[in-house]
Amino acid sequence: MTTSTLAAESTVSETKATKRWMPIVGWVLSALPIFGMVLSASMKLMHKPDMVTMFTGKFGWPENDLVLLAILELTCIALYAIPQTAILGAVLVTGYLGGAVATHLRIADNFTPALVLGICAWAGLYLREPRIRALLPLRQNA
Repeated sequence: MTTSTLAAESTVSETKATKRWMPIVGWVLSALPIFGMVLSASMKLMHKPDMVTMFTGKFGWPENDLVLLAILELTCIALYAIPQTAILGAVLVTGYLGGAVATHLRIADNFTPALVLGICAWAGLYLREPRIRALLPLRQNA
């Protein structure tokens, strides 16, 4: 074998090894918004007193909107978790979390959890979904 053949085989094996970890890390990152939004929706559906007080008093939402928001949240995250609808789900999760960021900004509250969940959702999708990587390739050194 020539040196160039060995270098090419090494590059191919490195690429395969790199691609093997990407979906695993992608699903780990994707689990963060899934877990966070399921937890949030479950608290809304259970009408926990703290959640109701926060939504009606602090955020100014009517109490009867809690169930609707929880269903919307669960729908978005279900679409995100299913591989065939993950891209649509990521767009919907982004919209939902964007509304959460706006709600927190409006009252000068901490908006970083919603922002971080949105970033994790797209980073996770990028790593686990080859169609997104093909659409948005990272620049590689030549």
